[in-house]
Amino acid sequence: MQALQVTRTRIKICGLTRSEDVRQCTQLGVDALGFVFYPPSKRFVSATHAADLCASLPAFVSTVALFVNPELKDVNEVIKQMRPSLLQFHGDEDPGFCASFGVPFLKAFRIGAPNLDTTAKVAMTCQSFSQAAGWLFDSYTAAFGGSGQSFDYGLLAGLQDVGFAARPLIISGGLNAQNVQAAIQRITPWAVDVSSGVEERPGIKCVQKMQAFVRAVQL
Repeated sequence: MQALQVTRTRIKICGLTRSEDVRQCTQLGVDALGFVFYPPSKRFVSATHAADLCASLPAFVSTVALFVNPELKDVNEVIKQMRPSLLQFHGDEDPGFCASFGVPFLKAFRIGAPNLDTTAKVAMTCQSFSQAAGWLFDSYTAAFGGSGQSFDYGLLAGLQDVGFAARPLIISGGLNAQNVQAAIQRITPWAVDVSSGVEERPGIKCVQKMQAFVRAVQL
């Protein structure tokens, strides 16, 4: 099976906490909205609040629930209340755990981590998550996303050289309106994922930055 051909770069805006930001995303044509269920994060939302934010979404807008090394019961509670389109696992979760909920999932890889600091290690680790709906690549920081830091895209080169079908690639980490088009031209990802690059402060999105980001992706 060959990797999917990318003809349009999709957009995910993550770390949403306010109804006005959710509404603006849908008006801009953002493909996926991300909600963080990692309590230490400044962008954390409860399952109840996320369900309220998603209650009036129009058709064909995906919702993504982000977790970092969660308890089984916490994931199930979010699924019950919010009914996300996708789960996103951003920690050290194993493939069996990620696939156990009956919901399509993204697996995030923190590029530059000790076990993800060479092209060979990245390719090997990704291969073990062949059931994922997509592979999301972020920078290695203590914050588990939303740090505003990028990573060495060269470490993804091995994904094109190994003998298995790559899943759709999603690029995150340090993206903004000024650099996203360069990232797209280098990687040709299925989607780009932004959080801090369109914010006034953590969890509070900036309309102008979101507009500029969407325009930059669509160039």
